[in-house]
This record gives sequence, C-alpha cells and structure tokens, in this order.
Amino acid sequence: MAQGRFKLAARKPPAKKQQSRGRGPKKGGRIIAPKKIQVIQQQKLKKNLEVAIRNKIEQDVTMKASSSMPKKLNVVKAPQKKRKADK
Repeated sequence: MAQGRFKLAARKPPAKKQQSRGRGPKKGGRIIAPKKIQVIQQQKLKKNLEVAIRNKIEQDVTMKASSSMPKKLNVVKAPQKKRKADK
C-alpha cells in the first residue's frame, strides 16, 4: 500500500482571490487635460467649426425643403419652460 494521504484529501481548494467590488463609476473627469495651450485652442476651434457646419447644413436642408413644397414649411421648436416667478 502507498503511504501518505489520499491525493483527493491532500488537495485543498484554492483560496479565492479578493475581487474588487463593482461600486459604480468613479467620480471626476475622464479626459486627461492636455499640457499645451495650443492643443486646447485647436480643440475649441474644431468644436466651433463642427457646430457652424452642422447649423449651415440644417439651414440648407430647410431651405431646400421649403422651396420644393407647395406649402410654406415651418420649423417648430419646443416651447421654453416658464419659471414659477414668471407666472
């Protein structure tokens, strides 16, 4: 007979690794701030250009749509919410 313990009894279950609990998203910004002022200025310029291009495209589309339709095209905007002080 073999000496010693049985192999199954000798093995211990591996210790569970401590997992970090999901406590939700961390607070704070997710963007690493650039170190150079020039990069910040380029990002602002790019964003302003994108907004201007988008507005121009919307204006062109509404002009084309209004010219091709027999009725006048009205662009409806959502009404602004009134404050309690205004009432």
